[in-house]
Amino acid sequence: MSGPQIALLGAIAGLTIYLGLPIGRMRNPAPRLRAALNAVAIGVLLFLLWDVLTAAWEPTDSALGDHHWITAVSGGLVLTAGLALGLLGLVYYDRWIARRRHPPVLPSDGPGASAVPEELASRSRSRAASLALMIATGIGLHNFAEGLAIGNSAAAGEISLALLLVIGFGLHNATEGFGIVAPLAAEGERPSWGFLALLGLIGGGPTFVGTLVGQQVVNEFLSVAFLGLAAGSILYVIIELLAVARRAAMKELTTWMILLGLLLGFATDAVIIAAGV
Repeated sequence: MSGPQIALLGAIAGLTIYLGLPIGRMRNPAPRLRAALNAVAIGVLLFLLWDVLTAAWEPTDSALGDHHWITAVSGGLVLTAGLALGLLGLVYYDRWIARRRHPPVLPSDGPGASAVPEELASRSRSRAASLALMIATGIGLHNFAEGLAIGNSAAAGEISLALLLVIGFGLHNATEGFGIVAPLAAEGERPSWGFLALLGLIGGGPTFVGTLVGQQVVNEFLSVAFLGLAAGSILYVIIELLAVARRAAMKELTTWMILLGLLLGFATDAVIIAAGV
């Protein structure tokens, strides 16, 4: 199989993320449905965080077992740097964006007081869109690392493994698209098709780019770095989605739906393992 064909399969694996995005176009979902969608997304992302960190730590774990101390320390430092940058970078970026977009809104008892709730509602909608973009970015970093795995397998001549990775990652990405639009559904914001297309490109496009890079560059530290970035980004998003879930005040429903999301993540992983990846 030629390099361009492998790259095309990598693109297909990434673009399956679009299968879950149309859920964001639902009209006025009921509050319980909003809370359920948000909670399922949390469960999926929790599984993804575990999956990413496991893959990122594996080279360091193997180096420690083989007593390759320099490799182990180097891998651990790369992972730590990526994790910190992905998590803290989004914290400070989010704060910077919030200050630029909206100056503080002060309550007023005057004629303009009625405008305050409208401004707060506008902020909530903007916040949901920003959170969706952050989720797409975190997943995109993760998918770049997945693309590296596809490209590296093809570069090593392991075409059957590369094909299985394409199938497995494609299944994962189909569920991740749903996780991206969950904040929008939770706030009752209906995004445009253009915005959904952008979210899908940010989240799924890096799989294609990673496949191209992976066919030319085989570097374990590069993969660990991007997995660390993805893990930090996903962890930040989980924290934000948990805040949304707390505001919904539906503890029992949220708990069940988080469990469902976790099980969906494990189910897709089970399909990959059963296929022999």
